[in-house]
Amino acid sequence: MIRIVVVDDQAIVRDGLVTVLGLIEDFEVVGEAADGQAGLELVLDSKPDVVLMDLRMPKLDGVAATAQIHQLLPDTAVLVLSTFADQESIVDALRAGARGYLTKDAGRQQLEAGIRAVASGQTTLAPAVREAALSGIQTSHTADTAADDDLALRFPLLTAREREVVALITEGLSNSEIAVQLFLSVATVKSHINSIFAKFHVTTRAQLIAAALRR
Repeated sequence: MIRIVVVDDQAIVRDGLVTVLGLIEDFEVVGEAADGQAGLELVLDSKPDVVLMDLRMPKLDGVAATAQIHQLLPDTAVLVLSTFADQESIVDALRAGARGYLTKDAGRQQLEAGIRAVASGQTTLAPAVREAALSGIQTSHTADTAADDDLALRFPLLTAREREVVALITEGLSNSEIAVQLFLSVATVKSHINSIFAKFHVTTRAQLIAAALRR
């Protein structure tokens, strides 16, 4: 079973999520909270696998709650479910330790897939979120050389190949998909990613995207 806590200040949203998630055989909603502080206390008490976290809430916002959960319960994955998909919200949430970011127009299948992804240690981003991330990291592709020069200025510690890997990570590609795209072995891709993580001082793809967006 994947044990889930829902944190959202809108009762109708919480009720809808609890109902939808309850229909999925191996999902179990173990609690719900109407603000960030109550959500944090509930999570620390119940230690779920996944927290569905809203961002704009009273008492303690979702970013602050996420940061504390990430620090105190690093094995609990936070999946942001927000109305907002602006770069500031995305960066703040991913920097705080969120493992994924979906918008509230997500359908049941996308929500289920996102929960399963973060529960297994992967990163998941909604298309609108990924587009915002890409727009913050990549320049216009009207001239490949100009785009690469711009990336080189913003990421001077990265090699040209590592910059390509970062760009593909923001598009949501897996290691094997990146390997196919760049004509590399999966082992080589993993080596590049380890190097990138070390240079950015991060440990997850979500934190890498946040760090890249800050550039």
